Amino acid sequence: MTFMNVILILAMLATAAVLFTGIFGFLRGGEFNQKYGNKLMQARVGLQFAALAILAVMFILQ
Repeated sequence: MTFMNVILILAMLATAAVLFTGIFGFLRGGEFNQKYGNKLMQARVGLQFAALAILAVMFILQ
């Protein structure tokens, strides 16, 4: 496995972790969701962008 593959997998796992944390916070509601819901979804978008950028670089380099 190459270095770029590992970085891509880590970015995808981080995206999934933030997504599920945001979903569970939303379902639970309350203070946690009010405080962190929007920040978590913004972090998810940023991590998704990073994963797609890494994937694009991998395609360009091959």
